[in-house]
Amino acid sequence: MEKLTFYALSAPEKLDRIGAYLSERLIRDVSRHRYGYVCIAMEALDQLLMACHCQSINLFVESFLKMVAKLLESEKPNLQILGTNSFVKFANIEEDTPSYHRSYDFFVSRFSEMCHSSHEDLDIRTKIRMSGIKGLQGVVRKTVNDELQANIWDPQHMDKIVPSLLFNLQHVEETESRSPSPLQATEKEKESPTELAERCLRELLGRAAYGNIKNAIKPVLIHLDNHSLWEPKIFATCCFRIIMYSIQPQHSHLVIQQLLGHLDANSKSAATVRAGIVEVLSEAAVIAASGSVGPTVLEVFNTLLRQLRLSIDYALTGSYDCAAGVSTKIIKEHEERMFQEAVIKTIGSFASTLPTYQQSEVMVFIMNKVPLPSSQQSIEAGKAGENRNRLTQIMLLKSLLQVSMGFQCSNMLTALPSAFLDRLLSAALMEDAEIRLFVLEILISFIDRHGNRQKFSTISTISDISVLKLKVDKCSRQDTVFMKKHGQQLYRHIYLICKEESNVQAHYEALYSMLMLISIELANEEVVVDLIRLVLAVQEIAQINEDNLTAYNRCALFALGAAYLNLISQLTTVPTFCQHIHEVIQMRQKEAPYLLPEDVFVERPRLSKSLDRLGPEVFFWQSKISEVLGGSGYNSDRLSTPYIPQLTDEDRLSKRKSIGETISLQVEVESRNSPEREQRAPAEEITYETLKKAIVDSVAVEEQERERRRQVVEKFQKAPFEEIAAHCGARATLLQSKLNQIFEITIRPPPSPSGTITAAYGQPQNHSIPVYEMKFPDLCVY
Repeated sequence: MEKLTFYALSAPEKLDRIGAYLSERLIRDVSRHRYGYVCIAMEALDQLLMACHCQSINLFVESFLKMVAKLLESEKPNLQILGTNSFVKFANIEEDTPSYHRSYDFFVSRFSEMCHSSHEDLDIRTKIRMSGIKGLQGVVRKTVNDELQANIWDPQHMDKIVPSLLFNLQHVEETESRSPSPLQATEKEKESPTELAERCLRELLGRAAYGNIKNAIKPVLIHLDNHSLWEPKIFATCCFRIIMYSIQPQHSHLVIQQLLGHLDANSKSAATVRAGIVEVLSEAAVIAASGSVGPTVLEVFNTLLRQLRLSIDYALTGSYDCAAGVSTKIIKEHEERMFQEAVIKTIGSFASTLPTYQQSEVMVFIMNKVPLPSSQQSIEAGKAGENRNRLTQIMLLKSLLQVSMGFQCSNMLTALPSAFLDRLLSAALMEDAEIRLFVLEILISFIDRHGNRQKFSTISTISDISVLKLKVDKCSRQDTVFMKKHGQQLYRHIYLICKEESNVQAHYEALYSMLMLISIELANEEVVVDLIRLVLAVQEIAQINEDNLTAYNRCALFALGAAYLNLISQLTTVPTFCQHIHEVIQMRQKEAPYLLPEDVFVERPRLSKSLDRLGPEVFFWQSKISEVLGGSGYNSDRLSTPYIPQLTDEDRLSKRKSIGETISLQVEVESRNSPEREQRAPAEEITYETLKKAIVDSVAVEEQERERRRQVVEKFQKAPFEEIAAHCGARATLLQSKLNQIFEITIRPPPSPSGTITAAYGQPQNHSIPVYEMKFPDLCVY
């Protein structure tokens, strides 16, 4: 062997003839079953190959590969293993010159076949499979970096290599999530085809460039489909963990896109299959968090929401095709529910990987998909349409809740843009109790930025607030701006939700949390005053009971007010305020325990039907609270003014005029109807001449009118607040005097505890019209 090697090195041109001779001898020995000589010939070839790296090695390699192919074709396992080992040695050699004509198609096919060996003897089967995996690894190493070689990333090769590796991975136990670069395996693990297949798959994916990822992932998806491996999802999840950790991080979004495309392709597959794909998506998204989910973030959510909508349709119709039968409806409904939960969980996983600004975009995107009665979207009529709308609303709000739970943003103006908040609050007034609860939970998750939510999960009147260990920060400037802009809108919706008869304990707990979190997170002095007024107005809802609420609803509202005022009095730390609240709570404990949360918000609430005969001592009085807080520097005038919800058009999505325009219109109406104007402009006698003059001067009149409007708008935009207040105050005084005359005529009803006038003039009637629905004459409109 030494002489032969020396001869080959000193006369490289003879190398190809040496190879041809050895190849001829080996083929003859294989056919004559002289396996000892076969081993000698292969060893000689191996040593020559390792020693000779000259430029003329190409022809020698041809002979060498012919011999390896002959061994691999043999039925003898030992010869197959021998040929594989030689090929692996060859694969590790870096050749000086590329080969233009060498083909590895046979080797890819044969090694893939060996990976699927089903030999009777377990040890031999394991050895053959391991040889096949090593051979594939060798082919990949040999070809992956050489552009002139056969392109190993072509689908024809990938469709053989990847399934062969996955076949050997299939029997792996589900292990802990592996790191991108696992530690060196032990000797025992090296013997396992599973470990070897995993290492080979990692190496293959690690070498994949941007354009090759698709060809590498597609066979994985097909393999999982063909062998029904989505349903238990354990193996599929394991595979995609390996994939996500092995590929280059910047390519993560390509895998996500492939999975999304596959989910769309399986739209009509069984719910369990779709749920498996979605679960894998969820896992992949979490791993991809270090990089980016990709440029088409909204497309990801669009696909998931589309699948959610399809699932709702399937659950309602009971089939994937509306024309088909409905025999398996019950099973499908259960499976579709599982799928929907998986999609919602995945939406949350995806969103948690995104930066804050993209999370905001995603939430606006989801909210715009929610079908609302007041929106421009078509609401389907009929019973089936109503069910579909309701399920869609619930599922999308659940998705939104998942996203909002992982959302952390210090600036509420950024977190809740006007368009988003308007749509969300529109959903808060829907008749469906479940939808209202979701909206409250979403708002709570936005407002709670210091993790105080759990401390208000149960409603109670605790005597010492310090046991809650609340995290309170000073209200920032942005939060103050947010409350100035949206505070009245929030109060109005809280007030209207309180009037809903279908509320249950969960709603009152959510309302309580909401009130408390606004008080802690977003409250300055003005907001605290408004919240106290709001809660007193809620107490009045329960006391007057215009809306025919049940005894439970009324007691719950009383208890809610007591619990909130108990905590806010301790937060404001005004001793006289705390004392008044404490006295009322003590009176309730003695006289009417059913007005306190400890008796109402329990499994079996203790209620009373004699709520109309309660004494004044068990109520919180607006006049008293105004007096005690006014003495401590709070705005007593505002406190003594009863809270009345904003008079707004419920269709919040319609195109509305700006504040400036609205004010100018109001001023125009007022100025036209005011007595001063009537005195200034006596009635003109209309003649032919005046009509003629009006036609001629119409352009000039329009110009004057436009200028006057501009001045009015400019005045309200730029004039000092005191001047505007004085102007509006004069109008208000005029209106008040007129109203006083009206009230003198009517019989005054008995005063309510909060010091407001009841809506029903004379004797209280349950069916009276609420103030904000009354039609007043033009003179009274302000």
